[in-house]
Amino acid sequence: MQPSVEAEDLVKVYGAGDTAVYALDGVTAAFGSGQFTAIMGPSGSGKSTLMHCLAGLDTPTSGEVRIGDTGLSGLSDRALTLLRRRRVGFVFQSFNLLPTLTAGQNIRLPLDLAGRKPDPRWENEVVTRLNLTDRLDHRPAELSGGQQQRVACARALMTRPDVIFADEPTGNLDSASGAEVLSFLRSSVRELRQTVIMVTHDPVAAGYADRVLFLADGRVHGELHDPTPRSVLDYLKLAGV
Repeated sequence: MQPSVEAEDLVKVYGAGDTAVYALDGVTAAFGSGQFTAIMGPSGSGKSTLMHCLAGLDTPTSGEVRIGDTGLSGLSDRALTLLRRRRVGFVFQSFNLLPTLTAGQNIRLPLDLAGRKPDPRWENEVVTRLNLTDRLDHRPAELSGGQQQRVACARALMTRPDVIFADEPTGNLDSASGAEVLSFLRSSVRELRQTVIMVTHDPVAAGYADRVLFLADGRVHGELHDPTPRSVLDYLKLAGV
């Protein structure tokens, strides 16, 4: 499977000398195109730092990240911004919608920033799949948490990115709304061949993925393919992570 994203010997150090903390300590991993990967690990394991480095939101101390065939380490700040805008989608725990814009305007925001016009057929497909057709004129304050996260998912898909990064996307949702969002991410991989990389602490959420990558102390501890909530829990217990 051709990787959409690769990390090679990533190291991220905060501080120096005796106070140095290794958030990442030599992480190498590949994330296949059209694959849904969950990243799990205890607090302080490095999972959020890994996602931020993979997405170009943070710079590793050493090592390399590639999105497709583009290495991030040699890019200027402007080139990194353009890459994130065009080739990366984000779904955050806190939704990150602009309160003064309607749902439709929030969904189209990445295209507006890139100076691109939406593809009407693609926009209609995304909005329809996420059941947002009758919510496009509503502002975030007029939407439920689940609806706001569905708007965020639609926004992430609008540029047809190489990869979507989802950071605890169900953390602020009830179980029913969370299942709705996870089902959409799952179907976007299966039906739209989207690549999704999700940080989560929830074995139920991880059960929607094709594989789970486990981190501990800034290193890859292991991985699990075709996970279920039970197999994820069993791995965590046996591995002690």
